[in-house]
Amino acid sequence: MNTEAIFTIKTEEDFNTTALEVFKFQYNNNLVYQEFCNHLHKDCSNVINYTDIPFLPIQFFKTKKVLIKNTKPQITFSSSGTTGTVTSKHHVASVQIYIDSYLKGFKHFYGDIKEYCVLALLPSYLERKGSSLIYMANDLIKKSGHPDSGFYLHSINALVSKLKLLEENGTQVLLIGVSFALLDMAEQYNLHLKNTIIMETGGMKGRRKELIREELHQELKNGFGVTEIHSEYGMTELLSQGYSKGNGIFNTPPWMKILTRDPEDPLTLQKNGKTGGINVIDLANVNSCAFIATQDLGKVHPNQSFEIIGRFDNSDIRGCNLLVL
Repeated sequence: MNTEAIFTIKTEEDFNTTALEVFKFQYNNNLVYQEFCNHLHKDCSNVINYTDIPFLPIQFFKTKKVLIKNTKPQITFSSSGTTGTVTSKHHVASVQIYIDSYLKGFKHFYGDIKEYCVLALLPSYLERKGSSLIYMANDLIKKSGHPDSGFYLHSINALVSKLKLLEENGTQVLLIGVSFALLDMAEQYNLHLKNTIIMETGGMKGRRKELIREELHQELKNGFGVTEIHSEYGMTELLSQGYSKGNGIFNTPPWMKILTRDPEDPLTLQKNGKTGGINVIDLANVNSCAFIATQDLGKVHPNQSFEIIGRFDNSDIRGCNLLVL
């Protein structure tokens, strides 16, 4: 399938047309997705709008190879998980599509990556293989071209010294970090950053007590001396990201859309403004599955921005009979 149209979407009509093309391609070429759709009696004859498209439960990435037939993955990303748990695997047939997606997505919200010094504080991700976030961060570091861009694993003192120096020089900095590591840093140091974007990627990863977003962001704002905490919404099973510039309100690039489903009926979409299960359309996911029902709970606002409210636990998942193919 020609992927050029995906990154040139401008209107709702463009999105609908491209989403239907991607659905048709994936229904005909992704046998796991096709079988799932057939169970729901959905196919190319009765899907006439993107809201008709079935969303594949994200759990399928733990048990099935979700990939277009007759293709080989160039890379396989895997999710983090505790010992003994089954992790998700995202087989990516074209790494270039992933690169195009995160670069164009970043530029859409923040401008050219070359305008930033990129500092990454992602210890839990660096300590394992197969992280799509590490792949993206590493590439952003390289493409920033700044001599001070780089990863920091456990060297918080060196990171703080670097931040202070960059601040003195008036350098525009992006500090992207996992929540528990940023919180550790915020509690140890009292910084006043004027030129630095603090972007948390979520997750205490079992290292610290989970905090609600408002508490976490207030602690981070206090420790870093900034007025807003930015956030990135992404996952192993996606190739695109949503971004929040504050208050936990996210927006997506034009080729990505968030919908919510009824928590009691996973096949029914809800109107905006109601809390429900998060469904993601990520058209960059053209070679695996672009239509995914996540385990996140959230709310979509009338302007298409969204917020994440929590997660389903396993006992809350409805329609589990649909997961067994």
